[in-house]
Amino acid sequence: MKFYFPDSQDLVSPTYDFLRDEYAAHRVRLRDDQYAHEVLDQPPYDGILVSKSIVDGSVKGSGKYTTAQRARLHRMGVQRFFRLPPGVEALGDNGAFNYIDEPVPPVTPAETLNFYEECGFDAGVSTDHVVFGFSDMSEGSVEVDPDWEARRRLTLRLAEEFIALALDRKSPVEPVGAAQGWSPATYAQSVLALQDLGYRRIALGGMVPLKTGQIIACLAEVASGLKPETQLHLLGITRIDSMDDFSALGVTSFDSTSAFRQAFMDDRNNFHTAKRAYVALRVPQVDGNPTLKRAILAGTVSQREAIASERETLRALRAFDGSPRSQKVCIDRLSEYESICQSKKSYLSSYEETLADAPWMRCMCRVCKEHGIEVAIFRGTERNKRRGFHNLSVLRAKMAQLKSHRSTDG
Repeated sequence: MKFYFPDSQDLVSPTYDFLRDEYAAHRVRLRDDQYAHEVLDQPPYDGILVSKSIVDGSVKGSGKYTTAQRARLHRMGVQRFFRLPPGVEALGDNGAFNYIDEPVPPVTPAETLNFYEECGFDAGVSTDHVVFGFSDMSEGSVEVDPDWEARRRLTLRLAEEFIALALDRKSPVEPVGAAQGWSPATYAQSVLALQDLGYRRIALGGMVPLKTGQIIACLAEVASGLKPETQLHLLGITRIDSMDDFSALGVTSFDSTSAFRQAFMDDRNNFHTAKRAYVALRVPQVDGNPTLKRAILAGTVSQREAIASERETLRALRAFDGSPRSQKVCIDRLSEYESICQSKKSYLSSYEETLADAPWMRCMCRVCKEHGIEVAIFRGTERNKRRGFHNLSVLRAKMAQLKSHRSTDG
């Protein structure tokens, strides 16, 4: 099972000063900042997934790339732009969720293939259109929105045009067929049609909102007509606990930002380990916390007191040595700062678990070895993204463990 990480220009600065919370004066982001595969000892993924809509933008607005970045990507090619090590594949797609509200995709198969070829992708997903709904038909006859089926059929027509163009051009980009559906049966029909068109790699889209049981039901239906040489990719799906089931039903790869984004988007599962996830220690910057800034401007909180508490909290955390005494000091400082920040929710009981186990002390990834407790502090993009990189390394280790178990069982 291979894991692809969707790109959203997530980099960190190797020269960032954690003590002063400052970037180096000479830093040039595009030249100096590093991707996860450069920060960690080993790439935490088998490939990256780059969406055309992230690079070029869509009807919703500009993408994540500046004009200069887009030009560099097209000029240098995806391998050089991302400084990918040997063996890490570049997979392209359209980013259909960015134009989901449009009646038809705002990009043609020719434009899609042009993008893949110009940027030097190893493989690329055909142009698709996400289906809005889903029905497993378990309750008998269900009224289906005609738009669901129209989008599924449109996706197949676009896939037919895409592979015809790729074959006619003798394109170096391996075509990956996009399969959309709104039920197990329609996903199976889409995969059968794509196989008949000549696709040997097929990406199943639109499954992110589905429950795990619904995904498995779709895969079981698809598997009944799957050719031995056909490889299935799940777009935007992790579900690590179900990977064995997915693999048994023909899935060979998936992509997801979940492990990375949980580092700073999840309420609780911020710092991952092989056995569980921990709450990160929230120490927001005084000048970066909207609630605290409003309180200071209103005069209900002293700015001097807030800055002093912030510094004392960070000082206590950096002095943490795992002992009960230092744990108590940290909790006291976190409690005081949480009160000053007027937090709507207290995380103190969770902080006690995080500090008691101190998972960063046992972690062997380069991020934790170099930065220690800084990785466990919820504060600013440099710490939060490094924690996300750590989470990716944990996911990769879990995937390797699953592969090892499958080999042993076999």
